[in-house]
Amino acid sequence: MSSALLLSGGMDSIALLWLERPALAITIDYGQRAAQSEMQASRAVCAEIGIEHVGVSADCSTLGSGDMGSREPLSFAPASDWWPYRNQLLATLAGPTALGRHCKELLFGTVASDASHVDGTQEFYRRLSALMEFQEGNLSVRAPAAYLATSELIRRSGIPREALSWAHSCHISNLACGHCRGCVKHFEVTEELYGEAY
Repeated sequence: MSSALLLSGGMDSIALLWLERPALAITIDYGQRAAQSEMQASRAVCAEIGIEHVGVSADCSTLGSGDMGSREPLSFAPASDWWPYRNQLLATLAGPTALGRHCKELLFGTVASDASHVDGTQEFYRRLSALMEFQEGNLSVRAPAAYLATSELIRRSGIPREALSWAHSCHISNLACGHCRGCVKHFEVTEELYGEAY
């Protein structure tokens, strides 16, 4: 089955790209603060392993809140980087590109720690897939690493350290801030895997 991967340019999606080798990678600039660096990281890793990359742009910045958006986090946000309906939005924006390239499956680079919010759970992806399969095009959605820790995914993928170093994990800036949840995770995973943070 021909698949497309939503590639954010972060550690999880880059490792999943390396592991799954989909026919297509899609990076979306939906108005998040670090969109430029996410796009650059995604292009670089796709070029390295010869996977077609498509960038999609749709300015949804006024809808976002939290670290990645333009407004303060909502009072019920489960984490500082939570953006309302983000994964649902990304599937909607990526779906037409995937179908236009004759892909039948859309992959998300979700890992086990993302289950801290509903749209990072396996149940969410099951329901999202059912909705998208119900519509014309019959595009299914899957998060193949949703049961893995980031370090486990990286080990399984076999991605070289130098390729993983292209990952942009910062949620709030095109230059790593060093203190947001994305940067902290990047440092912690790097230290766990290699014995040092960089």
